[in-house]
Amino acid sequence: MATIDNLKEAFAGESQANRKYLAFAKKADEEGFHQVARLFRAAAAAETVHAHNHLTVMEGIKSTNENLKEAIAGEVQEFKEMYPSFIKESEQEENEAATWTFNVANKVEEIHANLYEKALQNLGENIEVTYYVCKFCGNTVEKEAPKICPICGAPQTEFKKIN
Repeated sequence: MATIDNLKEAFAGESQANRKYLAFAKKADEEGFHQVARLFRAAAAAETVHAHNHLTVMEGIKSTNENLKEAIAGEVQEFKEMYPSFIKESEQEENEAATWTFNVANKVEEIHANLYEKALQNLGENIEVTYYVCKFCGNTVEKEAPKICPICGAPQTEFKKIN
């Protein structure tokens, strides 16, 4: 049992390192340190390999049907339980920046749950859909980006098309 717990912890650590290193790479690029940014991106890619290896050994990747159901459950737990408690605590501590980030994430997690549910209902039909993601709040939309993000107010130009 300890090995499974270790795999879970390693998966979480590698996943967090990947995201952190990509954020570090973005900052290095902004500061003109392109070689350092490249190194951070390389390390992030390696961390992804490690995370995928750990997840595979844990048998955490199943059929697409099962993966969609797991994704729905995770997103629902986040927007119904996790983020509301985080929002309440950050409001009590008057941490406006944390409250903002928790609020936008909470709204987007519900959108993700709905998009996954739709994908599950249409599984096997291979309906082609284009997705756009707001670079400020993560709002995820189908077909085309809105003129103004309904969650954070960002203009359409701040949405990235996902391939």
